[in-house]
Amino acid sequence: MRKVLLLILLVFLTAGYLVFSRFNADSNNFLTNEPQEELDSPLGGEMPEDGPHPLSIEALRRGDYPGSDITIEQTLSPGSNYQRYIASYRSEGLKIYGLLTVPNGDAPPGGWPAIIFNHGYIPPAQYRTTERYIAYTDGFSRNGYVLFRPDYRGHGNSEGQATGAYGSNGYTIDVLNALASVKKLRDPSVVSSQPALSGVEGLSIVDGSHIGMWGHSLGGFITLRSMVVSRDIEAGVIWAGVVGSYEDLFERWRRRNVPSGIPSTRGGSWRQQLSSKYGEPDENPEFWNSLSANSYLADISGPLQLHHGTVDSSVPVEFSEKLSDQMKAASKVVELYTYPGDDHDITSYFGTAMQRSIDFFNKHLK
Repeated sequence: MRKVLLLILLVFLTAGYLVFSRFNADSNNFLTNEPQEELDSPLGGEMPEDGPHPLSIEALRRGDYPGSDITIEQTLSPGSNYQRYIASYRSEGLKIYGLLTVPNGDAPPGGWPAIIFNHGYIPPAQYRTTERYIAYTDGFSRNGYVLFRPDYRGHGNSEGQATGAYGSNGYTIDVLNALASVKKLRDPSVVSSQPALSGVEGLSIVDGSHIGMWGHSLGGFITLRSMVVSRDIEAGVIWAGVVGSYEDLFERWRRRNVPSGIPSTRGGSWRQQLSSKYGEPDENPEFWNSLSANSYLADISGPLQLHHGTVDSSVPVEFSEKLSDQMKAASKVVELYTYPGDDHDITSYFGTAMQRSIDFFNKHLK
């Protein structure tokens, strides 16, 4: 009997620890596995004396994102029915690398539909253009899409400083320039064999009116921001996205523990810098709302499809659920799929989530 009581006590203690490890009961903050240097990266850019804050949606809307011609840096081994390249483009004067895939055969009249693929957090120094997300990119590439996965500044061989996504608009700017660059894409097989033709308009192979955007985790945050800034994104799909408002990020999304070996950030985190100057969200909601894509959903460029595992320990499923409600309140098209017991990468239901994503893009981009 004593052994049975000890066993029951052990079960209760274990369950209690698991619950506490996910939620802080005192502050109602979600405790995340997202790396500390990404959550708490200091602000990039100068604080303005007047005009919109550089982190705001309005500042992004005032920006210019011309992109550039895409340069083929290396031809990789082909996929099942598509070609693969390491390519580069320019963003704010920086050379940014990315993975480019192009379907085999002649482009349809008007060009191929395209997907900008925004990856989640990977430590910038460990990032490699050809690694990670292989099954994800293959799923879209072999279904008749030009796909471009920009690395973001400071990642791998890309120039610039990796400032993080939440305290700087740098990564979003890189993605908006990638969007403009893809619209100019020339047929790599022709341009590489006949460089003199690189500027010929007739070689463009992407249908600029049928471009979608996919994002995972941090990449979902970038996707949502991009879609309330640019009208050129016809549809978006977000997996396990950091799609809460800045108030949610400030108040209910905290790091469980700080890994050893991570240096402290000069000047403090973006949370500390912003709250010390502008007050916390409950003190200055107008300012914090100005930073959040969620405040601008009336202007979103197209429908959204959201996917989230219910036991995601990095990004709370509540973020996607809340965004779905906000989209509906704004009379916008949204689909939300949650996956019982699944994780941040939607590992158990990967095939189902992937097919739903492909079907969604086929519906809205083809």
